[in-house]
Amino acid sequence: MLAADVLCGNTYNCTVCSCPYNTNTEMWDFAVPVCTNDLVKTGGINQYVVQDVLSPKQLHSHLNSFKAAMRTQGPLCILEHFDTLYSVLQHFQAVDLAVKEDALELLIQVVSGLSVSLPSLLLSATLSAVDRKQHLNVVKMGVFLLCKLTECLESDSYRQSIVTAPSKGSKKGRAGSESKMHWDAERETVLQVLIQLLQLDIRSLWSLSLVEEEFVSCVTCCCYKLLENPTISLVRSKASRDAIIHLLGVLIKKYNHMLGASVKIIQLLQHFEQLSTVCAQAVSVWSTEYGVKAVVGEVMREISQKPSEELSREGSGVKAFSSFLSELSTLVPEAMIPNISVLLTHLDGESPSMRVAVCEVLGEVLVRVLSGDGLDDSGRADRDRFLDTLQEHLHDTHSHVRSRVLQVYARIVNSKALPLTRYTEVMSLTVGRLMDKSVNACKSAIQLLAAFIAHNPYSCKLSSADLKKPLEKETAKLAELRQKAATKVPVAVIKASELWEAMEPELLQTVQAELEACGQDGEEDEEVDWKGGMKETDQATAVSVAQLLRDNKYRHAVRLCVQAHDTFPDSRLFCGVSPLAVESVVDTLSLIFKGPVQAHSDAEEVQVPAQAEEAAELSHRDEVEESVLKKQEMLVQYLRDTESFVLQVEKAIAVINTMLYWKTTSVVQEAVQFCVTVCEFSVADSLSGVRKMLPLVWSSDLAVKDAVVQAYKRLYLNPQGDTTRAKAQTLVNSLSELMVDASLGTIQCLEEIVQEFFSSSSSLQTSVVQLLWERFTGKLESHSLQRRAAVLLLGMAARAEREVVLSNLDTLCSVALGEKVAEDYLLARDAVLTICSITDHNRPNKGAPPFRLPQDHQLFTCLTQAIAKGMLLTHPHWQTFMEQAIRLLYFLAESPDQLCSRLLQRCSCLLLDQIAEGEEGSKEAVHSQAETEQVSCVSLAQLLSLCGRVAFWQVSYLERSVSTELRRRRGEKEDKGPSAKTKQASNDSCIEEELGLVGASAEDTEAELIRRICETELLAVLEKSSLPVVRANTIIALGDLTVRFPNILEPWTQNLYARLSDDSPAVRQTAVTVLTQLVLKDVLKVKGQVSEVAMLLIDPQPHIVSLALNFFNELATKDNAIYNLLPDIISRLSDPQRGMNEEDFNTIMKQIFSYITKEKQTESLVDKLCQRFRTARTERQWCDLAVSLSLLNMCERGFKRLQECWECYSDKLSEPGVYQPLLAITARLRRGAKPQLKTQVEEFEKKLTAVHTRGLENVESGEVDSRSEAGDTQLAHFTPQAVCKRGHRPTRGKGKASQNTSDFVTPRARRRAPQKVRITFSSDEEEMEDEDGAMLADSETPKVTTPISRSSRRSRLRH
Repeated sequence: MLAADVLCGNTYNCTVCSCPYNTNTEMWDFAVPVCTNDLVKTGGINQYVVQDVLSPKQLHSHLNSFKAAMRTQGPLCILEHFDTLYSVLQHFQAVDLAVKEDALELLIQVVSGLSVSLPSLLLSATLSAVDRKQHLNVVKMGVFLLCKLTECLESDSYRQSIVTAPSKGSKKGRAGSESKMHWDAERETVLQVLIQLLQLDIRSLWSLSLVEEEFVSCVTCCCYKLLENPTISLVRSKASRDAIIHLLGVLIKKYNHMLGASVKIIQLLQHFEQLSTVCAQAVSVWSTEYGVKAVVGEVMREISQKPSEELSREGSGVKAFSSFLSELSTLVPEAMIPNISVLLTHLDGESPSMRVAVCEVLGEVLVRVLSGDGLDDSGRADRDRFLDTLQEHLHDTHSHVRSRVLQVYARIVNSKALPLTRYTEVMSLTVGRLMDKSVNACKSAIQLLAAFIAHNPYSCKLSSADLKKPLEKETAKLAELRQKAATKVPVAVIKASELWEAMEPELLQTVQAELEACGQDGEEDEEVDWKGGMKETDQATAVSVAQLLRDNKYRHAVRLCVQAHDTFPDSRLFCGVSPLAVESVVDTLSLIFKGPVQAHSDAEEVQVPAQAEEAAELSHRDEVEESVLKKQEMLVQYLRDTESFVLQVEKAIAVINTMLYWKTTSVVQEAVQFCVTVCEFSVADSLSGVRKMLPLVWSSDLAVKDAVVQAYKRLYLNPQGDTTRAKAQTLVNSLSELMVDASLGTIQCLEEIVQEFFSSSSSLQTSVVQLLWERFTGKLESHSLQRRAAVLLLGMAARAEREVVLSNLDTLCSVALGEKVAEDYLLARDAVLTICSITDHNRPNKGAPPFRLPQDHQLFTCLTQAIAKGMLLTHPHWQTFMEQAIRLLYFLAESPDQLCSRLLQRCSCLLLDQIAEGEEGSKEAVHSQAETEQVSCVSLAQLLSLCGRVAFWQVSYLERSVSTELRRRRGEKEDKGPSAKTKQASNDSCIEEELGLVGASAEDTEAELIRRICETELLAVLEKSSLPVVRANTIIALGDLTVRFPNILEPWTQNLYARLSDDSPAVRQTAVTVLTQLVLKDVLKVKGQVSEVAMLLIDPQPHIVSLALNFFNELATKDNAIYNLLPDIISRLSDPQRGMNEEDFNTIMKQIFSYITKEKQTESLVDKLCQRFRTARTERQWCDLAVSLSLLNMCERGFKRLQECWECYSDKLSEPGVYQPLLAITARLRRGAKPQLKTQVEEFEKKLTAVHTRGLENVESGEVDSRSEAGDTQLAHFTPQAVCKRGHRPTRGKGKASQNTSDFVTPRARRRAPQKVRITFSSDEEEMEDEDGAMLADSETPKVTTPISRSSRRSRLRH
């Protein structure tokens, strides 16, 4: 209802838009209230006040009246029905949803109706003041009600989304969801009608076009209220979000809301972190689409004014500020440049998030604005300044900042925005970041290096060694050119004016003399000379005159000049001679000599004629030489930059190759990706990393394994080419290159990847197999290494499909094992390995008969012939071929023992024949006989090796193949039926009993034989042999025997561990390899001797260090293995008799402690290490124990245990080697600790420092005095109160004295020369009483007592 004075008025039509209105409306104004309840209070003069607030039951009927009035009167009806809508706001929580929707619909119609009717009204020149106020009130009322209702609906929707249970089947949940979705649809409509209205120039409705602040605040508060909704940043709210941004943009541009928007943006960021992206988008739209660029500077200044101390606190919105600046820089980097200096102050602040944000802003500006060659001097200066700033923060104290700066540099490099002059310096810093303690920084450094390689302007295909000679050659050439340029004599150039001044006095006399003798005859002989200078034109004649002057023929020049005046009277060159006088002739000659008489009319300088052509030629030559010199300087500089770049790349590759075996999965994945990148760009030495990561296909980490497999697929199994044949050729070439000179382990790893390729249904399989056979057989021209690689790849394919090799056995035999087998035993060996891939040994065989070939197969004939033929030769590769051939015989042949028996007989006969031939030739020379005997010795050794190999595989054949076949046949018989089973059971039982007795007897005999061999033969050879290869082979033999007879060989395990300290690297490598296999396969029990393996972590040979690392990495996968061994390892390594230096001890312990990750293990180790302080005898042992404690990943539980064990180490704190590691523990714990724990750590640190500086006894005595003064009757040990376990126990009584029997007791010191303190262990109170009685006089008491606790304070005070 309207006020009483309004109700009496009459209704007329508006003179502009014909809308009905009340004649008394000019009597009041609608003031937009700050608070909604202000409208029911008595206002000022002519101010509108709500008279009647309707009840919820009355609203429905009044809304119907409002609808009817809306249809007849339009938007002006709100003047009469304002109280109705106001009542909806007052009873918003009580009214139905339908009432809310009706009110919203009516208000939308009012505001949209205003948007339609106001344009013509605002353009009308006859608009009266009454009409203006009338429509102004309508605008205010409609906008006020719509904004307030929108705020209420938004709050209700958000509250409903929180309260409503998200259960899928709940009807209440579905209803709430429908209601919420309805408002989401209406929200955009509300915002659009407000935009349409406010885009109009409604400011003319206000007096002097000054829109009141309350009206603007009403709309903006509604917008900011909508922005506070957590869902506004989601994709489904994009339409509403854009509408809010545009509505605020209109208010900023037309209604002077820029300052308010800047302040509100800061407040939103400070309280709603999720709005950082929305706010950045809003500021970007306001700056670009609405032209309000100043808003960017205002927001940046507001952020820059935030104190650094405030931003360093949690909850200060620093994350939102950081994200906002980063996002804004990607949207409007140009607008940020003028005000970027205000942000640079945060680079020196305490907040790492702000430093990251500023660095990212600089990076975006460099990429989007300050890039390219078209920058002016100011732009280049800004670019260099920003790059210097980024470069400084590569060494930031916070790891997150370092990581993000590296990422910024990666974006700059990928965008090609980094100047070439900075490549070397930035890359050098990046390589240094590879050793960063932060994993994220390491990953970012690897990514940046990959970007450098992908976008480098140099040639990475060359190595530094390849660039050395060209650089030296071109540098020498440059030095020669510079020396030549330095010794060049400059050409003298004389100006024409200077030359004229020199000749003018003599020429003046000549002119005077000639003019005086002008009428006389004579000297006809000379007239011919100067008349010969007369030319057909005046120009040519003038040139002749000038030439005569240069030749110092002044008289002839004067005569020719006078004659030319007579010949060419109208010439502008000679007309000055008339009248004939000395001055006129001299002036004419001066004009001709210095004037434009030659082809170059604009020349001001004239050279001496004799030097003119020479000077021109020299000038041209100088230009050419200068150009050559500049080109040479550029070439040398390019080569130098290339060399520096390549050196950094090689250094980076070496470091990243070592990171392939880090424990952090993400770092390993980045390292694998880097290796792929350098290989794709054909970087020198890129294959080293590709080969080194190959063993990771066996990694237990599936992510690492998958990364390696995908890398090899990308590099080698996805070839490029126009045809299938071309793709297959590329694939085969790539794999062959990888396999050339590859080790057996590399081939085994590669086999896993290639097998997966052939197992898949690739269209290239047939072409690749065909190409490999062509290369192996020699149809395609290839060298021996490529043929060997081809046959090995065929073997890998055969693991997936047996027929690849089985159908071509004849080809393999004829090519590799035929008559020319002796020419290339390596090819024959690889062919045998390929054939082995079709045996049952490499594939599961579930109950099927074994796959074997008959004895008379061509394959076995070729093998036996090749073995027998090569035994009498001295070929270095026959041994490896023979080993693989015997293995194949036992894997593939029927009754291989018979084949090998005949083979041994044949070889023995051949050797006997050779010996017989040697005896027949005994009458020959001694030298020849010596050679024959030598050949016989080699052949005999090869025969014995053959016998040993046959014996080895015969045992394996019996244990594996024969026993497996017997079990298979027995299973078949059991499956035939119960009758056959019972009939066979009695026979089998008798046979098993007989075989059991015989087997037991045989095993006892065998065990006694093995024991005797070890005692009398193997161990003697292992200890006394001077040949490293013999010792290494003996270790392998002992390892094999240990696998077969672990209990018999157990007493000699220490002899194997002793070889870990052998002088020969080959022996150490063999020993650690064998022990790794034995330990990891649980053949040997891990004991304290594993400390010898730990010593190999500091071995000078890198490959031995990697083997030791692999040992501990695998050992760490066993439950608590390293945890159980750690105390013994520390004791053995810190033993004074070993004499290990501190640096080596720290290196070993740092690696081993990295495997302790469980809090429970850490807590237990803290207790064990602290207890060992009591038994440690030397200062060095104390220091080693303290260092070991500092290497633990200390947790809160471990810290509490460290406090509880205070008595164990407190008397050792005078040693810096004990104090400093413990202090380092507190420093690490203090970072990121909770307030309570941080307080405890700080107190503990103070006590450490106090005892270290003042001594334990002084600290304890001071504490006792302070407690005595305070009247404390309950005495306790110097133990942190928060964690003391015995704080509640009584302090009196001798029943607890046994707890202190492990304290160290030190005799009273006397004033004499310093000696090493001798520590004695006390276990009874009588000795302590004697100690306490031996008191020194005051004059004899040392000023600084020994900081070691000798007995409990409780015992001393009791006496």
